[in-house]
Amino acid sequence: MRLRRRQCIPSCASLRRVDEDESYWRRKGRHEEVAWAHNFAHVISHSAQCFSNAMVGSRSWIGALLYRSGIKRHGIDFPLSPLQQEKRLQRLQERLQVPFDETRPDHQEALKALWQVAFPDTHLKGLISDQWKDMGWQGPNPSTDFRGCGFVSLENLLFFGRTYPASFHRLLFKRDGKRATWEYPFAVAGINVSFMLIQMLDLYAAKPRCLPGINFVKILSEDEEAFDVLYCIAFEMMDAQWLAMRASYMEFNEVLQVTRTQLERELSLEDVHRIQDLPAYNLLYQ
Repeated sequence: MRLRRRQCIPSCASLRRVDEDESYWRRKGRHEEVAWAHNFAHVISHSAQCFSNAMVGSRSWIGALLYRSGIKRHGIDFPLSPLQQEKRLQRLQERLQVPFDETRPDHQEALKALWQVAFPDTHLKGLISDQWKDMGWQGPNPSTDFRGCGFVSLENLLFFGRTYPASFHRLLFKRDGKRATWEYPFAVAGINVSFMLIQMLDLYAAKPRCLPGINFVKILSEDEEAFDVLYCIAFEMMDAQWLAMRASYMEFNEVLQVTRTQLERELSLEDVHRIQDLPAYNLLYQ
């Protein structure tokens, strides 16, 4: 036979003792909460100090981890406001309006810097010299070739040489693949790539209206150097198409058009949010 448990009914004395116990534990809990908060603040402070120490040095492991995770080494990037995005686009468009001026000292220095990047072991005799033909300019005076695009095309070439020197020299000296007898001139091709990008992205308009241009503005809001990096990618794509089509000098415009079509397709992909998301981005590291 199963025994039923009797329900215990507390007495008044036991209830008073419970109240006293509860009051005691309530006071104890408050003390513990204060102590926990103090200890937690100490832990946070100590962790922040450790994190700060770990960030010292551009080659620290934590810096490398954040960089590979898409967070810049200079700090965490926050989304730009619509006004900030518009300002960033305007700054790029202002660059496009600057003509190359061979009388400006800063433009002259940029041209000399480009030579130094391309041929670091060769002394440049002057801003007007037959040496420039070795880089793929049409004549001894490079300034005449900038009329079609302006100073931004020189900035693009200089950015390419400084940021991706291995890729820059591989294209400059035509090191990859079976080359044509009549190769495209490197520097002049670079100016054409700049002009092609400006047209393709509709950057002369107040706001781009084509899908590649609209998506590029979003990419630009993530990275202010997006246009210069895109230029390097486009140059690599153009050279890859040149080899794939086994083209020669007279077919350069056709190669450039095929490159534009391929780049438009990549910039229209739904999963491209950063310049590094472009499938052709890896060409820079071959």
